[in-house]
Amino acid sequence: MMSTGFHLSLHPCAKQGAAECLRQRSSLRRIEGAKLRPTIVEIPSELESMLTGSMGPTKQKAARLVVDLASTAAATEFIEVENAHVSGVSVITGGHGLRRFLADLSGDLDGKVAIPTTLNSAGCDHQKMDEMGIDHPDFLEQQFEIVHAYSELGIEAILSCTPYDRGIEDDEGIGSWAESNAVCFSNSYTSLITNRESGLSALATALTGWAPKWGLHLSENRVPNILVKVECAMSDPTDWSILGDWIGKQIRPEWNLPWGPMPQITGLPDWASFEMRKSLTAAAANYGSPMLWADGHTADAPDVDEYQGELTFTKEDLAERYRELAPSGQVDLVVIGCPQASVGEARAVAAAARARMELGEIIPDQRLWVFMSAHNHDLISADGTLDLLEEAGALVLRDTCPEVTPYNRARYNHLLTNSLKAEHYLTSGLNRMPTSVASIQECVAHAFDPTLVEGDRPELHKTGANPIPSSKEHVEGEFETTGLGIPSQSNWKVSGKALVTDVPITYLGYVNRDTGVIEEPGHPLDGESIGDTVLIYPKGSGSTVAPFVLMGLMYTEMGPKAIVNRDVCPLTLPAASLLGVPYAHGCADDPTMKVNSGDEVEISLEGGVTTLKVLNRA
Repeated sequence: MMSTGFHLSLHPCAKQGAAECLRQRSSLRRIEGAKLRPTIVEIPSELESMLTGSMGPTKQKAARLVVDLASTAAATEFIEVENAHVSGVSVITGGHGLRRFLADLSGDLDGKVAIPTTLNSAGCDHQKMDEMGIDHPDFLEQQFEIVHAYSELGIEAILSCTPYDRGIEDDEGIGSWAESNAVCFSNSYTSLITNRESGLSALATALTGWAPKWGLHLSENRVPNILVKVECAMSDPTDWSILGDWIGKQIRPEWNLPWGPMPQITGLPDWASFEMRKSLTAAAANYGSPMLWADGHTADAPDVDEYQGELTFTKEDLAERYRELAPSGQVDLVVIGCPQASVGEARAVAAAARARMELGEIIPDQRLWVFMSAHNHDLISADGTLDLLEEAGALVLRDTCPEVTPYNRARYNHLLTNSLKAEHYLTSGLNRMPTSVASIQECVAHAFDPTLVEGDRPELHKTGANPIPSSKEHVEGEFETTGLGIPSQSNWKVSGKALVTDVPITYLGYVNRDTGVIEEPGHPLDGESIGDTVLIYPKGSGSTVAPFVLMGLMYTEMGPKAIVNRDVCPLTLPAASLLGVPYAHGCADDPTMKVNSGDEVEISLEGGVTTLKVLNRA
């Protein structure tokens, strides 16, 4: 038997045939107490061959993950995928979990992707390391290690978080994309259909060419669940970015959003630029939105009988967010391009810079960084925009983006950007930097004139953060429920203290990758460690790099001893599947509401069925 490289027993399907294994397991889904699940009828012969290991250990791991996800998602069939986009590239996002995982795949000559696959943005422009001033030991060496490992798998290293901005806006078919902003853009504005994959689930599909048919692949799930009425002028791309982020901040835990928030937005202006549309979907993706409908800018939204929530966005809401986000102290650096700047954004920055240059001004100390894909960098190099930006004193970077760059804190401690996507992650534990937001024109003005806002730099404070809404209450009495495991795991039993929330957990930026402590101001579990717990929560949220954060904690024994998800979670499942962490889902009763943090619980898997029971109440 070939070694898998992970702490996991041989996949049962490798012993008895994958199809037969799943048929046996599916019969267990009709036991009393467990939620009804459809049956996977047949595994494609090619995928089943991979499961047996006949195509090498890398494809075997990938096939195992695809089958585990199919089982969890209650998929009834598998679907061929045309292309994939993989996230988890930067040293600071993937961390040691990513590097360890990729190292485990090395040496398998048969481990190549089966479909065209592209790669997300890296953590630096390797040609401008000195200008970026990255103060991180061995950063460039580690970054090359990661990109090289992906390239060895046959993945095209475009190093871009905007794969849709390469002339494929009209693309169609089934994709497997892991960059959250790209998922929301493609589903909303193009005919390309993709679930909101994690970096690992997208990679598994890339290696096999197959994915379970579930979620947004099914037309009945592609329906709006929130109605948003816009009652103000929306004339700038940053207005649209604020709107996308604002919608996410209004989500209530009692709303049933199995595929994430999917708003239908009315009241937007008739005309919108590519940059406006891009800004909206990128910011909406901060809170797990996989698609949206904007009247006049997307396909018509399907009719629904009832929305989970109805929201109204007014000029007061927009003005209030601009006031909250405005710089209140010295700005050290201005960053544009999250997601990576389009040609139009670069030209807007250049136009604003030219107006100042005509007055004889130059940006001091390269205080303006513009992040771009190599594709768009080449385009602005050809039309003269690049020359103008560099003459103005801007630093134009390729292959990276603001949220995955390790900033030198001796130089930069307060950033200004035009993007709520950037603000969301820069203020998180990923960088933990005070970040303000303004339009491109205002950003450029601050880059030219460091004295526009004087005084002490703002600081991030945990106090005063708005609590994230939660419906959870303390419960008493006995509790026991049944659910399902995943096909790759044999029988197990785990007991320990429960850590429970009804609010999704955002791993990237909000779970300390060294300690496992949740560090999200306002989250019900802020300050709590997930280490050595039975972790019970709805699903993962935020960045699709989540599995690598979780895997890193598991590699260092700082992760949970078992995981229970209420909802289908392609962000959490891959880490549990590949590293053999006991995993349960599909419980008959919602464990996020029936179990308290601190309860002593026992959870077991036997014959494909999980049993969760409270032994002692906290």
